[in-house]
Amino acid sequence: MGLTLEPATIIPVLLCGGSGTRLWPLSRKSYPKQFVRLMGEESLFQASARRLSGEGYAAPVVVTADAFRFIVTEQLAGVEQAPQAILIEPDGRNTAPAVLVAALWAADRDPEALMLVAPSDHVIPDAEAFRAAVAAAVPRARDGDLVTFGIRPTRPETGYGYLELAPGASAQATQPQNIARFVEKPDPDSAAEMLASGRFLWNAGIFLFTARAILEAYAAHAAEMLDAARAALAGAEADLGFTRLAAEPWAKLAETSIDYAIMEKAGNLAVMPFGESWSDLGGWDAVWLESGPDAAGNVASEGATAIDCRDTLLRSEAESQRIIGIGLENVVAVAMPDAVLVAKKSEAQRVKEAVAALKAQGARQATEFPIDHRPWGWFESLAIGDRFQVKRICVHPGASLSLQSHHHRSEHWIVVEGTARVTVNDEVRLVAENESVYVPLGAVHRMENPGKVPMVLIEVQTGSYLGEDDIVRYEDRYARR
Repeated sequence: MGLTLEPATIIPVLLCGGSGTRLWPLSRKSYPKQFVRLMGEESLFQASARRLSGEGYAAPVVVTADAFRFIVTEQLAGVEQAPQAILIEPDGRNTAPAVLVAALWAADRDPEALMLVAPSDHVIPDAEAFRAAVAAAVPRARDGDLVTFGIRPTRPETGYGYLELAPGASAQATQPQNIARFVEKPDPDSAAEMLASGRFLWNAGIFLFTARAILEAYAAHAAEMLDAARAALAGAEADLGFTRLAAEPWAKLAETSIDYAIMEKAGNLAVMPFGESWSDLGGWDAVWLESGPDAAGNVASEGATAIDCRDTLLRSEAESQRIIGIGLENVVAVAMPDAVLVAKKSEAQRVKEAVAALKAQGARQATEFPIDHRPWGWFESLAIGDRFQVKRICVHPGASLSLQSHHHRSEHWIVVEGTARVTVNDEVRLVAENESVYVPLGAVHRMENPGKVPMVLIEVQTGSYLGEDDIVRYEDRYARR
């Protein structure tokens, strides 16, 4: 028996399967920007979940990739939220399939359920104002319209798509307005003309509609997607609280956005103008702008110092790392432990070219974050040689690594924070701070944190091959293969 939603309840649908590279080196395929603390103490994903919560909102439905499933649960727990469902995409196919499968999931429970579909990597500082805009849009959505949210533009931005208002509609309205057309990202002259006209809004890619209305829109404009999406959901497997969509039918879905598949074709569209601050943080220039430059136009993170600089962004992303800018103007400099970006701020949108160049060189920095997040915690490599590697490993309270062995390496563990429960073959013992244990090559072993605080240890690996694929798993509470 499915869940029946109260009439005023809105289901937030958070889309977070993307692996954007425009904020490299901080955002990478293995740990993209939605999970990074770019603005403040929470990640963009956590801020999105918190913004779309409270009175009138149900627990969120999250659509994400397999690699991010445990990051999603960990970050939601960090803001004291539990999802209704986490739908795992077999592979990323853009927003049209993701929204469709979420709508099918919601319609199975209540065809009239209101869905608020939102990317999880946007910045909207005034959450209360945004929720008020959502509330103002509810009547049109209840009547069967597809309501999109449009941001009142503040500059001739060429990085966003636009929405042209229909004759008689107002960008200053506090109720949903009719739309004339969608406009692709413009050239600078066109963007300036649209800003001056007052008849255009930025397309935020946020939508409110009932499950019934959006499914009717798919039936009218993208009917070929319905059978495959239904089969992907019907064939889904439950896995540790996640819903893994069936891969074979999913692969038949077109890789396209909901704008192209539905919104640009539908006749029952409306736009809710929103005049407060908003950004999709589509590049380092946007991060600079949203971070609030000082009187000289500079933004410097903790660990960064700007000397005689103007209009410059300096970020250090490691506690022990310092970055100093002297005499810089219109520059972005972002320092990570394993990679540094230096670019003209006006060229910030070209970061994808850097990622492509690194991929061509076979550099792991192109896609791999220096900290590797796992269901049980995380690790980072501190030193690597031909036959050794030193890691710092953090295990969450109550978590454990799989019961495993290695063919090509031995390991020496030294606990530096907390207490570990260590299994080596038939021996199980507690290892406290400043104590160590040796794991011989081929030994069946496991590491657990039985305590209530994070456990940190230093691992020294030695052997002929140190790759992460040299793991034979015998038992794993996270059902990893």
